[in-house]
Amino acid sequence: MLARPYSTIRPGTFDNSIVAGILEYRNPGSPSSSSFDKALPIFKPMLPYYNDTNLVTNFTTKLRSLATKQYPVAVPQSVDRRFFFTIGLGTLPCPKNMTCQGANGTQFAAAVNNVSLMLPSTALLQSHFTGLTSGVYAANFPVMPLSPFNYTGTPPNNTNVATGTKLLAVSFNTSVELVMQDTSILGIESHPLHLHGFNFFVVRQGFGNYDAVNDPTKFNLVDPVERNTVDVPAGGWVAIRFLADNPSIRETQCTDKDLN
Repeated sequence: MLARPYSTIRPGTFDNSIVAGILEYRNPGSPSSSSFDKALPIFKPMLPYYNDTNLVTNFTTKLRSLATKQYPVAVPQSVDRRFFFTIGLGTLPCPKNMTCQGANGTQFAAAVNNVSLMLPSTALLQSHFTGLTSGVYAANFPVMPLSPFNYTGTPPNNTNVATGTKLLAVSFNTSVELVMQDTSILGIESHPLHLHGFNFFVVRQGFGNYDAVNDPTKFNLVDPVERNTVDVPAGGWVAIRFLADNPSIRETQCTDKDLN
């Protein structure tokens, strides 16, 4: 098995190393000794380009759950709460006595719904249990963009983002639908998003701006793949559903540039 990175960053640098390994399937009833035939010829296939979005999309959209009696699919058929998050890069003023590489000397800043995370000085869970949350975090993270725009179209003139430590409070056993939308503010790119503490079902993904009226009619609620990390397509969106049955303070984190 061969694998290489997938990257849509333009321009940008990344580790373009290729990894190789041998995957061997064993029958539980057979002897434990390896049956690998070292005399087998080694094939050297041509790997796809690192930025082949069409191939990546064609592969990931074919993934399905088994959806059998032995391995049922517990995807929520209805939801209690819906969230819409925009994901992307914006800018912040460059700190004093520093050199920044953003447009017009600004600082790049990752943001969700135009809010860039400000790390707290006190642990969030500690603040919650002690009740001393003032000045640590605010439970008013926006459930959707406060100022909607053409997310994958011509970038807005104002690329500045807000900063803060904001949370969304979700009641125990709430069924959640979350749509994550890439933006073109500083250029489209894919975002591998990991949800701490939960598996979720990928019910649909697409390109362009998410259509809250028509796209849900195409959701796969029969055999969607179950994951804990999903890629928000470059210039597109992905919709997931899950049951909030693991209480704590959880992060949604981008696994390649700490987008929280």
